[in-house]
Amino acid sequence: MTSVSPPRIPPGPTRRPVQMRARWNPWTLLLLVPLVALLTPLYNRVEPQMLGIPFFYWVQLAGLVLGSLCTLIVLRRTRRDYVVTDRPDLLDVDHLDEGIWR
Repeated sequence: MTSVSPPRIPPGPTRRPVQMRARWNPWTLLLLVPLVALLTPLYNRVEPQMLGIPFFYWVQLAGLVLGSLCTLIVLRRTRRDYVVTDRPDLLDVDHLDEGIWR
């Protein structure tokens, strides 16, 4: 049985320390809006009806549309937020495709 050692990773270039930025963004608070759908006692009733559909069902459908729109807005507003660290990336394409320990 032979043991396989992990591949050697060359040290990255020396860089000056970079200030760490939090991944949190105020736009992510919009992702709390769809969680209102979990509070079913707020809308667990039949009246008022819309086009013959009970309130319970059309509020869920409206919540689905609203939740999708909130997710889309957060995606568009936070897409370009990069996470900056002071460490080099240790994985290359081969490690991600095949696994480190192969």
